[in-house]
Formats: sequence, structure tokens, C-alpha cells
Amino acid sequence: MLAAGTRTLEFTILSAEDLRLDGRPVKKNAFAVVRTDPSNSGSTRADRDGGSYPLWNEKVVVAMSVPMTKSVTVEVQCRVGSGNRVVGSVAVPVSDFIGGLTPDDYLHFLSYRLRDPRGAKNGIVNFSARKKVGVESCGGSSPYSASRGGPSSSSSSSWGVPAVGGSRSNYGDASVVTGVPVWGSSRG
Repeated sequence: MLAAGTRTLEFTILSAEDLRLDGRPVKKNAFAVVRTDPSNSGSTRADRDGGSYPLWNEKVVVAMSVPMTKSVTVEVQCRVGSGNRVVGSVAVPVSDFIGGLTPDDYLHFLSYRLRDPRGAKNGIVNFSARKKVGVESCGGSSPYSASRGGPSSSSSSSWGVPAVGGSRSNYGDASVVTGVPVWGSSRG
């Protein structure tokens, strides 16, 4: 169970592009590290074959302190004979994938320019990010229940206004319509 001020973030580290060490293309063993703070991090496996264009497509789940964490660091490293070397890193603002007008568990696909330890441009990292939302935190805020088709006093996992008529959906017994009304200039 997470602490009250903690959220779980899920990153899928997809790939990186044009990675270089000391001006030369990375040959092998590049991996990515996602870090919310010094004690919360996760990493991918090393890609042995991708060279300067590694492919990972791996999920990394990390905890984030709320409201303390303002950015998440995504770092690409490379295993070399003397240990691990940082190829490049980026500080991703949490506001880029949490908050705004999107649902909490919305999957954001992002690409960022990496900077090497000297601050020079060094490749691009591609990943998706989302805040993991538990089932228990989804219900209770909507006055409508799709299973009954009307107002409900109990918690409900459906969100929105029940659809009337139409065919049965893949989501269970009833469809749910969500949206924002848009008024045209012809409205009097």
C-alpha cells in the first residue's frame, strides 16, 4: 500500500535515437533509468544489439511523492568496461503527463532531447507515461450508474451519462456517453 502522499507512475521506455559516447556512436549495452528521487528509480535491461538506436519497449513502475516531485529524470546509460556511463538525461516536468484536461490514467507518448553530462545535445528518448489509478479511486464521483440507467447513491465504476438505446457495447450491459456540450452561434 502506498503512503497518502505517493502516486505510482508507469513508464514504458520504448527506444532511443542517435546515442553517442565521446562523439562516437554507442555500440551496445545501452539502458534507461527512470528516477523520481534518489530513493525511487527503475531501469530497463541493456539492449545488446541496438547500438545507437536501442529498442527496449519495457515497463518501469516508480513511486512519486506528491506534491514534492516536480520532474522525473529519464537517463540513458551505457555499460562499458569501467562501469556505467551516462549517455544523456532529461528532466521531464510531471505536468507534461499528469493534470490538465486528460483523465488521470491517460497514456501520454513523449519524446525528449537528451543532454550529455556537459549539456550538449545527445540523442532522443521515446517513452509513454501515465499515472496508475486503482479501481477503488475511480468510483463515487458520478451521480449516474450505467447499470441502472439513472442517479445512484452508491459508488459506481462507470463515469458519465448513460446512453439510451443503441446496440450493446463491449464494455458490459450499458454504454456511457461522456462529453462537453458545444454551443454554436445560431443559439438564441
